[in-house]
Amino acid sequence: MIETLLIDRPHVGVVLLQLNRPKQLNAINEAMRDELIATLAAIGSDASVHAVVITGQGRGFCSGIDVRNFSPQALEASDPAIDRLRFQEAMAALPQAIWNLPQPVIAAVNGPCVGAGFALCLSSDIRICSTSATFGNGAILLGLSGAEMGMSYHLPRIVGTSVAADWMMTGRTVTAAEADRRGLVSQVVEPDELMPQALEIARVVAELPPFGTQLTKRALQVNTDATGLGAALELENRNQVLSHATDEAEARRRPK
Repeated sequence: MIETLLIDRPHVGVVLLQLNRPKQLNAINEAMRDELIATLAAIGSDASVHAVVITGQGRGFCSGIDVRNFSPQALEASDPAIDRLRFQEAMAALPQAIWNLPQPVIAAVNGPCVGAGFALCLSSDIRICSTSATFGNGAILLGLSGAEMGMSYHLPRIVGTSVAADWMMTGRTVTAAEADRRGLVSQVVEPDELMPQALEIARVVAELPPFGTQLTKRALQVNTDATGLGAALELENRNQVLSHATDEAEARRRPK
């Protein structure tokens, strides 16, 4: 059985996850979905992992859901509405699992990033892409809602409501240049520079005190939806006090 996910540790504290169905542009089938969920759960509980990079094998990041490669029970059952809901919930667990990881996640988008793949990208903390990357969600072109797998939550917070509405309501393909211009990604690099740059970001993050980086990730997530500045400051103040009390922070404050 071909592994749908390749796992490597290129640097101390860094895990590299590669979606591994390159002939299908890494479309997510049932095996990949289940392997990703199990792997992300294991990473989340592994204190030796301080940063995660996710990318795709071959020329694509992820082309979405491969509905032809799910068991009949997943899509064709006696109660279509309820069973389809269960299927959607199982797929939505993927971006939720990335979002819930305590470690920062870097998405290195190397090519087409569509549908479910776009959702994985959006739930990551740092997104960089190569000049050959493209983004989109064509669900609406199939008569479905363009809002799925957390897309209507993450995308407007990243690029703004109007841009998100444009992309989601038209289903059009977004180039790397437009993604960069709209703030979807923090960097656009040449294809051969993508993985070295993604791994360098992960290495830098992994070498920082993990408690501080994890508190920073949570503060960014929570304060994006903060009710006001006061609530945001309250969380930041608490996190600074907690991190200040750690041995790692004390060691970094000592004179060299």
